[in-house]
Amino acid sequence: MNKNKIDVKIETKKGSMDEWPEPIVRVQSLAESNLSSLPDRYIKPASLRPTTTEDAPTATNIPIIDLEGLFSEEGLSDDVIMARISEACRGWGFFQVVNHGVKPELMDAARENWREFFHMPVNAKETYSNSPRTYEGYGSRLGVEKGASLDWSDYYFLHLLPHHLKDFNKWPSFPPTIRFLFFNHFLFFLRIFLVNFHEY
Repeated sequence: MNKNKIDVKIETKKGSMDEWPEPIVRVQSLAESNLSSLPDRYIKPASLRPTTTEDAPTATNIPIIDLEGLFSEEGLSDDVIMARISEACRGWGFFQVVNHGVKPELMDAARENWREFFHMPVNAKETYSNSPRTYEGYGSRLGVEKGASLDWSDYYFLHLLPHHLKDFNKWPSFPPTIRFLFFNHFLFFLRIFLVNFHEY
């Protein structure tokens, strides 16, 4: 048996993945309750914490993909950019994009919309709560292992593609422009990749 693999049995009232194995406590609620100390559930074991020592591996930086070459002759070729994206996806599962061409005004507006959403009272956001079946929506935990260490964060996850996974009921309607801004971000990146990488 693989030591890194954890077998998790989920037992809920319905016997399905429709409910979390424990009551969900929103981090916002905890933060607003004037705690004198962080609950133990949110303290990671030392082995899982980021290290700041000088002997830390040097290759721990998130891959950064520079897309400048898509917009000018100055940057890397499409082939090199695609190779770096492929490498980052295989090795890390994610990456940071720079020189992507998204207007700062659009990014600022999107950030402000999400800030407004997350500053709403917790009960106003519960309409969009996610479930273990799909992380789409408003959430505070990842994984279904009972008693697991938790991250000190609330988050929002939305499916864009494939379309059959997208649930517009989980897309927030407040602030009124949030759907428009989020979808515009998505369309911008989709256009970039369809125009530049359609043959890959």
